[in-house]
Amino acid sequence: MTHTYDAALVGFLACLSVCVLLVATKRWHGHLTLDGTDGVQKFHTAPTPRIGGLGLLLGLGAAWYELPSSGQVADLLGPMLLASLPAYTFGTAEDLTKRVGVRERLLATMASGVLAWWITDISITRINVWGVDALLVWVPLSVAFTAFAVGGVANAVNIIDGFNGLASGTLIICYGAIGLIAHQAGDSDLAQICLLLASVTAGFLLVNFPFGKIFLGDGGAYLMGFLLAWVAVLLLARNPSVSAWAPLLACGYPILEVLFSIWRRRKRHLNPGHPDRLHLHSLVKARISRKQLGHWSPVLRNASVSPLMWLFALIPASLSVLFATSTIWLIGGFLVSALVYSIFYSKLIYFGWKLLKFY
Repeated sequence: MTHTYDAALVGFLACLSVCVLLVATKRWHGHLTLDGTDGVQKFHTAPTPRIGGLGLLLGLGAAWYELPSSGQVADLLGPMLLASLPAYTFGTAEDLTKRVGVRERLLATMASGVLAWWITDISITRINVWGVDALLVWVPLSVAFTAFAVGGVANAVNIIDGFNGLASGTLIICYGAIGLIAHQAGDSDLAQICLLLASVTAGFLLVNFPFGKIFLGDGGAYLMGFLLAWVAVLLLARNPSVSAWAPLLACGYPILEVLFSIWRRRKRHLNPGHPDRLHLHSLVKARISRKQLGHWSPVLRNASVSPLMWLFALIPASLSVLFATSTIWLIGGFLVSALVYSIFYSKLIYFGWKLLKFY
């Protein structure tokens, strides 16, 4: 375990150093890496480097290098990093060129899921739903479902990447929840992987929050989203006592955001990938931060959204840890989390305490 703590510190410092260096040298690479301020989902006020994913990737590589080469933790982390490269590459290509579509990035992330299965021979074989688990015994279907789930979680992380610290803070909460579940199940190696991932993410967070000196970008969001999805897959594969609903609830906030976004856009007869400013975090900015903190600078008003959303992310994450082995309680926890989301969303958009209409 001491080696893991050392690796976590090395990864944290490496990611932090790379991110600081990228900010300090932006005048040399900014023509390629700066994120402008024009766009429906843009809330920052100055062009900012959006290649934080490079710091995360190098930080994770440094952490892996620091681990004992013959250890189980290194054996788990190495294939994960290798499999993440398609997701990271296509995301970073969008950051640099602004020409890689959502579909291409999503397919690349799904390809990372297939590559991870090919390397490890691990895929999702159960979701604790009667009838479906019997179908997932068939390997092609299991692999396809795994790729779909991996792509969905990574895309969910990208969707919530809207304010300083929002995505990275949420990732730390999700990694922490899965790590605690793994620890409860006696899976020390996976718990240590989650510690490494959270530590490296914290290195990025220090530069990103609250002043937004660097952004995750699509490369960082898809990279860390894929890794979050894969530790969820590993949790189920390595710990039969853990319900399949536990990692789903651990990632509850970004998943709920995706589900509500799809429903909202379908209701308005829009493409599910259509960008808008109607995410919960966007409404928190417009209805709470802007009105209650109007005397703050725009940067700090933007950053103030994240702690509020972290509090919501803690609800499903905490329930996942408390009821990790009970499918019934986890389903109930997911429904409660969705109910809380719905009530607060309606309060912000309709100015009243009521449920959203799902029709």
